[in-house]
Amino acid sequence: MNPESQHTLADTNSNTIFMVWNFKENLEVKTIFSRLCKLVINLNNSAAIRFPVSRASCVMGIGYDAWQRLGLPAPLPKELVDFVPVTGEKHTAVSSKGDLHFHIRADNQSICYDMAAEISDLLNKVAVSVEEIQGFRYWDGRSILGFVDGTENPQGQEREFFGVVGDDDPDYKGGSYLFVQKYIHDLTAWKGLSVQDQEKVIGRSKSNDIEMADEVKPANSHIALANVGDDLKIVRDNMPFGSMSKNEMGTYFIAYASKFSTVQKMLNNMFIGSPIGNYDRILDFSTPKTGSLFFVPTVDMMDEFSS
Repeated sequence: MNPESQHTLADTNSNTIFMVWNFKENLEVKTIFSRLCKLVINLNNSAAIRFPVSRASCVMGIGYDAWQRLGLPAPLPKELVDFVPVTGEKHTAVSSKGDLHFHIRADNQSICYDMAAEISDLLNKVAVSVEEIQGFRYWDGRSILGFVDGTENPQGQEREFFGVVGDDDPDYKGGSYLFVQKYIHDLTAWKGLSVQDQEKVIGRSKSNDIEMADEVKPANSHIALANVGDDLKIVRDNMPFGSMSKNEMGTYFIAYASKFSTVQKMLNNMFIGSPIGNYDRILDFSTPKTGSLFFVPTVDMMDEFSS
């Protein structure tokens, strides 16, 4: 029987809470972590029974440092490492510490709130919250920049192939690599561009989400550099967030992948450039403030961790 994955392949929802927590120093954390694993399993099971149409779920990821501190299985997942910044000539994909990541989503915002509250009540004893983002669905799945986000997501059987670890790492089959970045957009500069120039930055039409032909698409457009081939894909679940009055609107980039090396190739293309120096033009308007890699264990593994 194949191991049961967490809800990494679920479709994008209407409301999301993203949380990143770091363990406090010089504390015993394994007992709370065991209770946390049991809690996350319980939250998902309860939501499925109580709110079957809400599409509610909570996915927990574990960072490299936390994996070792908690004494979780060794060898580690093959590609679980401390994320190293990707530095180009002009822009940098920064690295930020993250021990635990929670991706909470539901059609009903109240469910997200209650799940986040239960997790926080437990973790506050041994950890510090370093990030909490409340995301929302914007129109027909668009980012705040006005373009549809996630069009290239794999569908059907491909979704599992690209989003979940397979037989190449049998000890962790069914798990997923989780990479996140918080981007802040310069909306003033972005809105200063004509729609035609915005489309050249993205590589798609703004109104009807049609990709430009290869002979028209700029080599430094987001689509040209972020898509690294039909045989190398990830499952995105990005969400917009922020404060419009403070001009602090952003996108929380979140990717589930069977291999982190796919995400790494995307980041290299975007920030260093392909060829070198031909960086992703969207970075002139969108700045990453965080960057963390986690591994999402299977439900079966979490059940073992909880005992």
